[in-house]
Amino acid sequence: MPDGNPTNLLYYGDNLDILRRYVKDESVDLVYLDPPFNSNQDYNVLFSERTGRASAAQVEAFKDTWVWAEAAETYHALMKQGGKVADVLHAFHNYMGGCDMLAYLSMMAPRLIELRRVLKPTGSIYLHCDPTADSYLRVILDAIFGPENLRTSIAWKRSSAHSDTKQGRKQHGRIHDTLLFYTKSDKWKWNPVYVPYDEQYLDASYKHVEPKTGRRFYLGDLTGPGGEAKGNPRYEFMGVTRYWRFTKEKIEELARKGRIVQTGPGAVPRQKRYLDEMPGVPIQDVWTDINPIGAQAAERLGYPTQKPEALLERIIEASSDKGDVVLDPFCGCGTTVAVAQRLKRQWIGIDVTHLAINLIKRRLKKAFGAGVDFEVVGEPVDLTGATALAKQDRFQFQW
Repeated sequence: MPDGNPTNLLYYGDNLDILRRYVKDESVDLVYLDPPFNSNQDYNVLFSERTGRASAAQVEAFKDTWVWAEAAETYHALMKQGGKVADVLHAFHNYMGGCDMLAYLSMMAPRLIELRRVLKPTGSIYLHCDPTADSYLRVILDAIFGPENLRTSIAWKRSSAHSDTKQGRKQHGRIHDTLLFYTKSDKWKWNPVYVPYDEQYLDASYKHVEPKTGRRFYLGDLTGPGGEAKGNPRYEFMGVTRYWRFTKEKIEELARKGRIVQTGPGAVPRQKRYLDEMPGVPIQDVWTDINPIGAQAAERLGYPTQKPEALLERIIEASSDKGDVVLDPFCGCGTTVAVAQRLKRQWIGIDVTHLAINLIKRRLKKAFGAGVDFEVVGEPVDLTGATALAKQDRFQFQW
């Protein structure tokens, strides 16, 4: 087993155990997690108590099952510990009883507690979920991170509109996932991300074209908002006296550079702002510009819950710097670690299925070559390990 916390590391095993045993306090800059949840089943089924035994991490055709029979012990352990998380789960139990939804929340709570522990004070976490459970997870995250540290609830449009009204659908189409973005403290890493302007905005705002260069521009306001009360200087410029947003020296410099336009005598001068100098639109909390992975997409691996690399690229670039450590405790087919590798971040990935670990290894070697540097921890490497795995989980041994 690795000594300390080297990266890049791919762990095979239960993420709760891995986090507690191997990941140090305040050693991670960014966490992204997309916990498995069979949200395609009828919503009401999640609130019904089911009988029979099923593994909380069992993988058959990539479907994970969360049942109260498996989670009750974890729930009661949290009750003994007490605190805000226990209070929240106890309230949920009073409300919904021992059902699959409570099982899911009870299994997620200790993992989220550990993820907060391993985050640096400037760290961030993005929890990816769908509308089936996002409201419950948000209350748990509030209890762990503090409601004041919820920075954004992001809506990602993951699919196109449903067209099944004629087949009897009597509700709004569900086409978005939620990303709950929390920070550990009030000081966190943030790199502004911009997206291109849409054509309608460009046509309305950047309607001027410079004849000699062909550069598009718009004419921006030069007057100082708030006037004297905001400390803006007042003086005469090009025959017009106003409160201006720049000093007289600065506005005259802009004029010498050809950046001031006066459309007619006595008209208030305006500043020429070129489109090619503008960064774009700062990213907002509704993401409609990142498409899901299409059936013929080059990055498609056949993993039903696979997320597009563009989604992880946006998150990692916004909330970490080169050399930072990115952790995905439910890394599935490895999109997070692959993007982190490409963006020159260090990474830690954890998954409980041997199938996922093998898929990630192949993905990394295909994308970055046989010399890509990472270590796999927890895979059976001899007969003893293989025998133990067969006794522990015959499905994983089969893979």
